[in-house]
Amino acid sequence: MEERPDSHIDYTDAIDYWTSVPATVDGVLGGYGEQTSVPKADVVGSLTLVRKLRTRMVPPEGYTKYSVDIGAGIGRVTRDFLHKVSDKIDLVEPVKPFVQQMQTELKPLIEQGKIGTIYDVGMQDWEPERGKYWLVWCQWCVGHLPDDEFVKFLIRCKESLQPNGTIVVKENNSLGEDVFDETDSSVTRSNESFQKLFKMAGLKLIAVELQKGLPKELFKVRMYALKGE
Repeated sequence: MEERPDSHIDYTDAIDYWTSVPATVDGVLGGYGEQTSVPKADVVGSLTLVRKLRTRMVPPEGYTKYSVDIGAGIGRVTRDFLHKVSDKIDLVEPVKPFVQQMQTELKPLIEQGKIGTIYDVGMQDWEPERGKYWLVWCQWCVGHLPDDEFVKFLIRCKESLQPNGTIVVKENNSLGEDVFDETDSSVTRSNESFQKLFKMAGLKLIAVELQKGLPKELFKVRMYALKGE
């Protein structure tokens, strides 16, 4: 039987790779930093999705818009996007130099009281509080989880949602087969693979958006908005 691409994922190899990368926007985005269109296009795409879904993301009375930034890197997504739509944000990031750099990148938000807990653990070891989050944002990180661990992670995320809470997975998509990348020990999944795994986790897909404005040589990026069934 042929091995699945995700069977080659090794957490230690992934951490070693990302620890060797500069703790900068250029580093976390693989050379597509502020000198390119990628960071700005990324933020516009994410904001547009949340604005489109705002009537389906209204928190119940008495709940705050508490978000969590999964695979947060140096905090770029929180710094440039999540804080604009959230009252408070937790971050999950296992790479120590990135966690240290967050203190600089997020200093103004920390001082404003908008940053909650920074969990310096991998997604596979993160145990969120039940019913806490309005929005769970996972961007360019779940490729480091094998399929079975990804489903378990999604189930934990689902249980961490407030009533009417939302999970967004924003990721590269391969065409056809899933593709293993030995450079950072990750898998790029096809649209079909993602949708199958979401169903296995008992999640309902409420929207799919293609990210616009990225260089043509990059993988297509889709944003999947999910609710508990």
